[in-house]
Amino acid sequence: MKKVRKAVIPVAGYGTRLLPYTKAVPKPMLPVVNVPAIQLIAKEASDAGIEEIMFVVGHKKEIIESHFSPFIELEKVLLDKNKTEFYNAIKFPETMAKITFAVQENQRGTADAIAVAKDFVKDEPFAVLFGDDLIYNEDKPVIKQLMEAYDKTGKTIIGVKTVPHEDVPKYASVEYDTKDGRLYHMTKIVEKPPIEEVKSDISPLGRYVLAPTVMDIIETLEPDPRTGEYCITSAFEIDSQKNGVYAYEFEGTRYDLGDRLGFLKANVEYGLRDKDLHDGFKEYILELAKKL
Repeated sequence: MKKVRKAVIPVAGYGTRLLPYTKAVPKPMLPVVNVPAIQLIAKEASDAGIEEIMFVVGHKKEIIESHFSPFIELEKVLLDKNKTEFYNAIKFPETMAKITFAVQENQRGTADAIAVAKDFVKDEPFAVLFGDDLIYNEDKPVIKQLMEAYDKTGKTIIGVKTVPHEDVPKYASVEYDTKDGRLYHMTKIVEKPPIEEVKSDISPLGRYVLAPTVMDIIETLEPDPRTGEYCITSAFEIDSQKNGVYAYEFEGTRYDLGDRLGFLKANVEYGLRDKDLHDGFKEYILELAKKL
């Protein structure tokens, strides 16, 4: 069985929930403290041992590409002024893995975005990390947890969490028949079910390891009659019936960066984790809380 070496990170959305900022700047470039969200997500993949990353980009793609490309003039300025820390910071994005880009011409859903990477993944299993979901785990990257589950099962792995029952219609519902620790054997997945039809509070949250069979399934998908989009959950449902799919309840704190409150929470908590900012920022928050 082949190891997971590649990751696909779809970041082609318009970021409508964060307008007007995202009119000119792609949502993946939202700063979490002083690091673009897309870099943190790519670092999760790199820290997990991923060797090659493909970003599936859309509008304003040149801004994302620039961040992961050399900037010779700035590098020279920083080196000339002995600003090594800043030099290392701007060089890191282009060195974390072998990085390539592909364009999703039309926004036609999650499965369509992944299909763009067909020639990149070829016949290998691959990781998928969605750009809306920033997930923090200090000890083991979440995508690494899923990669280990794939090594154990050889089947597609869906990263899931138990969410409040009322929130399931915002995501999808994963039904299962057996459970072994954090690993669930999936029997059905329903995309954004009506609340009255929710049978499970286990929902996928932006991290997957896909068996090679999934890419072939994606090519046969029909669009969702409600939205006209090609949903990756539809491919998971077919893969489950044909080959078997597992869900893994990962350990980590997830931030929805497509949501204003989620974006603010990420910045506060990452700010507190920054050793240079922690003391002053904590003092500010405590003083601010007294005034509320």
